[in-house]
Amino acid sequence: MKQDSNIATLSAAQRLRLAFIEFRVWFYGEVARKHVLERFEVATAAGTRDLMLYKHLAPHNVSYEQKQYRYLPTFEPLFQHDPDKVLAALTTGTTAADTGTSGETISHATPKRLNQPDLNTLATVTRAIHKGQVLGLTYLSMKKGPSPRVIVPHSLVDSGLRWHIRAFDRTKGHFRDLVLTRMEDVQTLADCSPPSPQEQISADTHWNRMFTLTLIPHPSSPHPEVIAKDFGMQNGALRVSLRGAVAGYVMRQWQVDCSPDASMRGREIRLRLADPTALSGAGSAALAPGYVY
Repeated sequence: MKQDSNIATLSAAQRLRLAFIEFRVWFYGEVARKHVLERFEVATAAGTRDLMLYKHLAPHNVSYEQKQYRYLPTFEPLFQHDPDKVLAALTTGTTAADTGTSGETISHATPKRLNQPDLNTLATVTRAIHKGQVLGLTYLSMKKGPSPRVIVPHSLVDSGLRWHIRAFDRTKGHFRDLVLTRMEDVQTLADCSPPSPQEQISADTHWNRMFTLTLIPHPSSPHPEVIAKDFGMQNGALRVSLRGAVAGYVMRQWQVDCSPDASMRGREIRLRLADPTALSGAGSAALAPGYVY
């Protein structure tokens, strides 16, 4: 972290605003005065001062172009950014800018993910998603090891165990999921053809198709009413709507028995997909426990 002494003299509120400015620049590639004003409801002059101060503290991080402060390749973060907060902010809109101060909390235990993505890699990907850019990278496959890829990313996907990037893979010729932590040497490709309509999110059939699935207590459970209570079921069933590209991930995370005859056993198997054929056509169906296709 650079300029520690200068930052330490600022108020907590101003540090929070500067951290937000940095977050926007790093993960979206740009920040404008309106972003600061909308987020913090400060006066126009105060928002302008914060942006100018950030550029003064980190002149190699941003350039001023067309009334916006834009990301520079020489970027180095001033603040520490927690990966969990960053990912939550990118996918839910909650606040990621946090300089380390926090309010009072209730005693709790939240397990950390075993695999956290590299924030520079994540930022390169999210800037590409935001700006519609093409990326080149080395991808580490479990089957074939490292190989070059050219992708057009459009979304982040949380499988419950790790983060993926949903993208059109020009190397493979179709949309697919890439594990974020397996991506290396990720770079924006400026000298290649821009994304075509067939490579953009609107053309990703498995992403755009929604599946309505009905989950019920597993028939092997001696107390189905307890399971119904746990999951807030109505009339003994829980209906969920999921994208075809992620439905299999969710079934696996919740350990839902998707076998044709409800044959799975184990204390961890508490849910059953009422109609396993409802997953037919979902791109991620093969990931669902017991699913036969």
